[in-house]
Amino acid sequence: MNAKQAAATKLCDIVQSCLEDNKAEQVVTIDLTGKTSFADFMIIANGRSTRHVGALADFLKDAIRDAGFGVAHIEGKSNCDWVLVDVGDVIVHIFRPEVRDFYNLEKIWTETTPKEMSN
Repeated sequence: MNAKQAAATKLCDIVQSCLEDNKAEQVVTIDLTGKTSFADFMIIANGRSTRHVGALADFLKDAIRDAGFGVAHIEGKSNCDWVLVDVGDVIVHIFRPEVRDFYNLEKIWTETTPKEMSN
């Protein structure tokens, strides 16, 4: 494991711990290593309500900053139905349950996803 992969794995662990500590539901981690160039991990989780989804995003932002990984880019906080937290090598999607069911991101990124084509 090189330094970049080790840092991505550590960041992934921090995100998972933060989500667990703050009562996120149905947390799924998808290893994207070798499947895409934009991230090494995608984490998908549910919040119980719009308020919980927004709070989870705020908790993540603070945990990521406090761990020395810089500032997370957050989108979707105006509605809090689906909030994206982008930390570079780790992408986090936080949904209300019915929104997650509708988009079904896990199906898109299953083990059968072909590796990214080389240019």
